[in-house]
Amino acid sequence: MPTATQLASLYRIGYQLTFTMLQPIHLICIDARTQNLYVLAGYDEEIEFQILPNGELSDESN
Repeated sequence: MPTATQLASLYRIGYQLTFTMLQPIHLICIDARTQNLYVLAGYDEEIEFQILPNGELSDESN
């Protein structure tokens, strides 16, 4: 189950992706091992990042 802080970050990022940037969100799931919320977005699924339990963002480009 996501934390309240993760959900607040997800709402803010989801709004920016869909309303401001007009990008679709393809997948949102929680990693059972790390408890990070994983988000996959973009027309070619090129935007991916994780929301840590404290609400901070961690991009997957590394």
